[in-house]
Amino acid sequence: MRKSIWVLGEALMDCVAQPDGSLRPFMGGSPFNLARAAALRGAEVGYLNPMSADRFGGQMREQLARDGVKPGLPASRLPTSLAVVQVTHGQPSYGFYREGIADRDYTPEQVLAMLASTSTGVLHTGSLLLVPPEHEKVLTILKGAKALGWTISVDINLRPKLAADLPAYVKAVKQVAALADWLKASDEDLEIIGFAAPSRATAPEIARHFSAQGASRIALTFGGEGAWLQVDGLVAEQDVPTITVLDTVGAGDTFWGNCLGDWVLHPEGAAGRVATTLQQAMLAAAINCTRAGCQPPTYAEVQAA
Repeated sequence: MRKSIWVLGEALMDCVAQPDGSLRPFMGGSPFNLARAAALRGAEVGYLNPMSADRFGGQMREQLARDGVKPGLPASRLPTSLAVVQVTHGQPSYGFYREGIADRDYTPEQVLAMLASTSTGVLHTGSLLLVPPEHEKVLTILKGAKALGWTISVDINLRPKLAADLPAYVKAVKQVAALADWLKASDEDLEIIGFAAPSRATAPEIARHFSAQGASRIALTFGGEGAWLQVDGLVAEQDVPTITVLDTVGAGDTFWGNCLGDWVLHPEGAAGRVATTLQQAMLAAAINCTRAGCQPPTYAEVQAA
């Protein structure tokens, strides 16, 4: 039976600074982006967190519906979270507004009740919900979901500038990562949590650390140096496709969303497809990088490319 993916995480508006100083809003948030990417890959996807009842929240609900993502908790009266994004040489940097906002307006009990009422599948989380004290709610949900039989996916996706106490943030991320069955981390993530000079050459050693904690599928990305993927013991690595980059917003989310989508759509023989899964996920991410903001491609677009 085909499993679904349910996503727990932030949904916000990326207000991207333009050359003239104005801000152009794009829908974003790493988990929100991933939910869209996985659905466009063809997977059955739901988004757990409440959206705001404000205009931005309405736009985001409509976008998820267009992409085929099912809604989770009811709308919140709290406002949509915002991020101000500066893009320099194609690389984004972020400033976040995360207090008193809609996607944090939930309880672990609400989420676990929803998970208990549906067939077990993949529960994905990561990014801003790992910042203390929010991570405590996430830990409760992940432990409860594992007890129910859910597969846990985590994209570390650290945002160190958001943390008032970086060591506490890193500790929280490590606690969540230790619960992951499937895990993604970038070279920047790995360096912050304590791996010196991470690279494709050191990827097997890094992966052994996460495998020892129970992760069976591990993706390590290295920006322009490509990516490394291990699925149930089999490994593939690949260079980045040659493209003209507009920006890299949402590239990692598109990459991991396509990996998750592939695995739930084709649960048998995933290890034997590791090279194909990696190739298609990297191509999807590359297509996204030719577009402004996070605009994941459909599976048909990836195949056509």
